[in-house]
Amino acid sequence: MTAIDRVLAGTIDLHCHSGPSPFPRRIDHVEALRQAQDAGMRAIVVKSHHHNTVMDLLAMAPRLEGMTADVFGGIALNNQVGGINPHAVDLSLKLGGRIVWFPTISSGRHIEHHAAHPNLKFPKSSVELMATDALDIFGEDGDLRPEVHSIINQIKEADAVLAGGHMDPERITALMEAAKTAGLKRLLINHPDFVVEADTKQVQRFVELGAVIEHSLCMYDEESSFYHWDVGSLVDRIELVGPENTSLGSDLGQVGNPLPVDSYRKICGQLLDSGFDEKQVRMMTHDNPARLLGIDD
Repeated sequence: MTAIDRVLAGTIDLHCHSGPSPFPRRIDHVEALRQAQDAGMRAIVVKSHHHNTVMDLLAMAPRLEGMTADVFGGIALNNQVGGINPHAVDLSLKLGGRIVWFPTISSGRHIEHHAAHPNLKFPKSSVELMATDALDIFGEDGDLRPEVHSIINQIKEADAVLAGGHMDPERITALMEAAKTAGLKRLLINHPDFVVEADTKQVQRFVELGAVIEHSLCMYDEESSFYHWDVGSLVDRIELVGPENTSLGSDLGQVGNPLPVDSYRKICGQLLDSGFDEKQVRMMTHDNPARLLGIDD
């Protein structure tokens, strides 16, 4: 068994964009899990910007029978699920959802970033959807909206993961502070270098609040349409907070992009070549994701 095979064994991808989705997908959830299983991975979490993926998995249950790897779903709080909607969160969590992502494509930050970078190769919907309304976790008084506190409590009760989504650093910080005050233990920051654009001090603050920093492999894979930086940049970002506070997710599954498993092989191999040992890489691909999901508790 090679070093990269040993790293992949037991890996958990918390950020898999398989289908169905209005955004064109290269693989569906069943095929994504099959490929992960064949690579020796332990689990994947499937994410949609538009709907509660737990429902997909329930519908696909007959096709998932016999799989040895696990697959989990969750919900992203965008326009298509009613925004900051405790009822939608309630359904997702009570049917087994493991992650609640605060606004991604419906966040003000994402909308502004997309408008400012017209050449950004973000997926386009295969059906014409209504224009996006920017969602805000702050009310008119500048405090977190009551619905946000309700959702934080729902996530705590379910012992699930709260993820920051694509909001700006100020809003993510306020959300994480409220989550920590409420006693949440499973906090995740999604690609702070992309769209969120958090600076060094803000990333360190996220870690102080108990969050794990997730970096998306697609940003560092030159075959991906999301390619922004070389692996040296990823090394620097990992070293900022340490492997013990870092998770690596593929953020892949889109048509025209590498398969999630292939990107794990490539980027994790490059991290090994850059000086990280197998234990450190497994910490980011296995230990920390497992701790977030609570599957080793």
